[in-house]
Amino acid sequence: MRKTLTLLFIAGLLSAAFGQQKKYMFVSLNSKHHSEQLSQEALAKLMEGHLANIQRLAKEGKLLVAGPFDGGGGLFILNTGSIQEAKEWLSTDPGIQAERWDVEVLPYDPRVGSVCVVNENVEMVTYTYVRYIPSFTKFNIKDSPQTFRRHDDFVRKITDTGNVIAEGLLGERDGNILILRGEVDRSLVESSPGVQEGLLEFVIKKLWVGKGSFCE
Repeated sequence: MRKTLTLLFIAGLLSAAFGQQKKYMFVSLNSKHHSEQLSQEALAKLMEGHLANIQRLAKEGKLLVAGPFDGGGGLFILNTGSIQEAKEWLSTDPGIQAERWDVEVLPYDPRVGSVCVVNENVEMVTYTYVRYIPSFTKFNIKDSPQTFRRHDDFVRKITDTGNVIAEGLLGERDGNILILRGEVDRSLVESSPGVQEGLLEFVIKKLWVGKGSFCE
């Protein structure tokens, strides 16, 4: 009886701990191929408002991580687990109001690293950003659970090299991201079983972000 109560108590603690796990929203600002052409003056004013909004959201504790991608666009990690609340916060951004990017808002569940607020004067560093994106078809969906497991095993092997600063899931059906140090060979990224079996597509970009943003 005592053993049973102890096990129930431990299970309760574990359940509470998982239930209290911090929730975040991941925002990807994806460059448009055909965005409206603006004058240099208008574009500069728009980006000035975009940066001012980033600073305001950060001071309010709503925006935890922000960084641009090489070539345009960028990412945010917001301090909320609500998609609706995240979209409300993003609606104040002049760049988003002007539809300069295709915006994705997805739940973020970090499995390696975490999310840390850094000082505005922190050193900026360049990392490699990799995102795996599911592409379900009638030909691959049946075997997708097994393929995802093999992909997760692949990700764990990469993580074990010590080169992965952060890795996390984007909801239940939107893949995962990795943040890595240094240059990453494209052939390594595409060697995932998920890519090889046609279930996953991927993007690789350079990310410029404050050092320590992923608690590294």
